[in-house]
Amino acid sequence: MSNRFTNQLALITGGAEGIGKGIAERLASEGATVVLFDKNKDLLERTVAQFVGQGYKVSGQVVDITQEDAVAQAIQTVHGTFGQLHIMINSAGIVGPTNTKIAEYTVTDYDAIYNVNLRGAFLMTKYVIKAMEPYNYGRILHMVSIAGKEGNPLMVGYSSMKAGLIGLVKGVGKEYAETGITVNGLAPAVIQTAMNANTAPEQLAYMTAKIPMKRLGTVEEVASLAAWVVSEEASFSTGFIFDLSGGRATY
Repeated sequence: MSNRFTNQLALITGGAEGIGKGIAERLASEGATVVLFDKNKDLLERTVAQFVGQGYKVSGQVVDITQEDAVAQAIQTVHGTFGQLHIMINSAGIVGPTNTKIAEYTVTDYDAIYNVNLRGAFLMTKYVIKAMEPYNYGRILHMVSIAGKEGNPLMVGYSSMKAGLIGLVKGVGKEYAETGITVNGLAPAVIQTAMNANTAPEQLAYMTAKIPMKRLGTVEEVASLAAWVVSEEASFSTGFIFDLSGGRATY
C-alpha cells in the first residue's frame, strides 16, 4: 500500500501539528503531494521544512479557515497551482473551556469555538467541493469527536460544535452521494496531542475513564484509519462517522 496516493493532491487543515500533521506524514509517505493549511506561521514553516527534509512533497499556506475570502482564495491557489484536488482533511479545531458549566461559559468562548470547529469546516467543505466537482471525484474527511456523539459534560462549546459537524458530514455526504465525492467524519475518543495540554486534569480523567481500553489513542492510529477513508478503496462509504474510541463507541 506504500504508493496508493501517488499522483494525488491532499489538502490538510490544522496540518502544522497534532493529528493533522500525523495524517499529512502518513499520506506523504504513501506518495501524496500534500498542502498544509494552518494559522500558526512559524510552526507551519518548521513542519514543512521537516517534511521536505524527509523527502516528502509538502508545502504550506498560512490560512485562517474562519474567513471566507481567505479560504476561497487559498483553495483557488492550490487548485490553480497543483491541478486536481483529490483529498481534503479538516483537522483544524480548538477545545475551548473545559470543566466549565454552561452557566459560567461565555458567549465569546462559544463563538470562538463555532468559528473554527463548525464555520471553518463549512467553508472548507463548500470551496473544496467546488474544486472537486468538475472531476467527479473527491475524498473529504472531517475530524469530529466522540463528544459530538455522546456530549461531554462541562464542554458545551466543543460538544455542540462537533455534533453540528456530524450533521454537516451526514447532510453533505448525501447531497453528493452520486458524484464520486465522499464526505465522512472520524470520531476519536481522547488522542494524545498538544491540543489536550490545556484540558483540565479532571476533565481528561473523566474522558479517559470512559474508554474501555483505559488509555489515550495515538496520532498514528488516527492517521492509519484516516488514510483508508480518503483512499480510492473507500468508495462505498459516505455521510458516515467512523469511530476510533478504544471501545467507548461500539454501535
